[in-house]
Amino acid sequence: MRVHATKPLFPWDELEVSPTLDVIRQALEAIPDAPLLDARRERLHNGCDTYPVSVLWGVLLLSIILRHSTIEACLEELRRNAPLRLLIGIEDETGVPNGWNLSRFLEVLGQAPYLDLLRGVFDVMVRRLGIAVPDLGVNTAGDSTGLSGRQDPNAKRQEAEIEQGLPQASGGRKEYKDDDGKVTKVVEWFGYKLHLLVDAKHEVSIAYDVSDTKAPDNERIEALVDQAQSNLHKQRMQTLAYDKAGDDGKVHELLHDRGIKPLIQNRSMWRDQEKVIGGRIPLNVVHNEAGTVFCYDKVSEPPIRREMSYCGHEASRGTLKYRCPAKVEGFTCKSEEKCNGEKSYGMTVRVPQEIDLRRFPSIPRETKQFERLYKGRTSVERVNARLKIFWGIDDGNVVGSRRFHAHVGTVMVVHLAFATLLASARRYGGSFGEMKLSPIAAKLRALMGEAETARESA
Repeated sequence: MRVHATKPLFPWDELEVSPTLDVIRQALEAIPDAPLLDARRERLHNGCDTYPVSVLWGVLLLSIILRHSTIEACLEELRRNAPLRLLIGIEDETGVPNGWNLSRFLEVLGQAPYLDLLRGVFDVMVRRLGIAVPDLGVNTAGDSTGLSGRQDPNAKRQEAEIEQGLPQASGGRKEYKDDDGKVTKVVEWFGYKLHLLVDAKHEVSIAYDVSDTKAPDNERIEALVDQAQSNLHKQRMQTLAYDKAGDDGKVHELLHDRGIKPLIQNRSMWRDQEKVIGGRIPLNVVHNEAGTVFCYDKVSEPPIRREMSYCGHEASRGTLKYRCPAKVEGFTCKSEEKCNGEKSYGMTVRVPQEIDLRRFPSIPRETKQFERLYKGRTSVERVNARLKIFWGIDDGNVVGSRRFHAHVGTVMVVHLAFATLLASARRYGGSFGEMKLSPIAAKLRALMGEAETARESA
């Protein structure tokens, strides 16, 4: 993999449609799967010991890395591609497993405790990236997407999945509305929902969750934040961008308590256009549903409404500070004498956030900072696209909740494996430039080397 020195740390546009054997080998080596495979080897059931666990796990990874639509397509390629077989420890064609062996392996992988160990592999990879990349997870974005899936026709297996706490596939429906509330697009699917929390700058997933199609986004945000903060330093997350589905009072309280600044668009629920803030704040100061603060020039006829000048978030006071727009912008206002009097600084208003955390977040919605940071929410859309287009997380060929959860977890591990490869790749400065390792790439390689040494010593 050749990455130019001017490319970003995670150059996702450098992903190869058909990765070379060397890239595949590096991706497999970047996955710290020893605890998962060791635990899986302890369970031998229904003849599953015919093929080594590492071989079955390798086939599952290759089917995703090579972008095969089905496991059978990957097995067919392994039967005719000797160098590819050797990467996962298959010496000859007779050592290639059958489709039912992989189906059984995937089902067992979706059971306890292996599903938790699979998520543990994901968490270890996020922590490793977090150590090497200091700004990973500072500005985050979240969203959900529908994934196609099928129910297991076996009633006993369905009951076992429900007892395990896994959601079952069901019908989902999502409506897209314009600013006037009119439905412009309807998307329907049968399967599950994938909830993601990603780094808005690097487009790397730091937390994920799978639910049924009826689970509201706002109810899954806490689990995502908990997982992300356990994988990274608790104080690292500074912002979280989400669409209107995350606009909930409990979500805002959660983020406020964690010290995370919400970047969440407001849902339209008011009949009135504006309300008086109240308290010790003058009656001519009002706010709209989105939390934008205005003042009225009541001396003019008719009264003129102007947006007040935002002066910053006072974290120690828990307030948002606003000033007279006439003083800040230098125009004449007929109410200036009434509002400002002899104050050269002008009228100052401090709005307590505790009035309504949904209306008055730490970064007000009308500011340029909110607009700039909220644009980072599109990063989660691009991550969703890669998971679906590159690694087939939405192919809809997986039957049963256990197999589906195991497949999703494996795809997320592959996503982080390629993120590790991109960040640790050598960079070149042109046709005659030397290949060099960046400090972050050197740190990642050192961390992977330490993990390999610990595995061998154990």
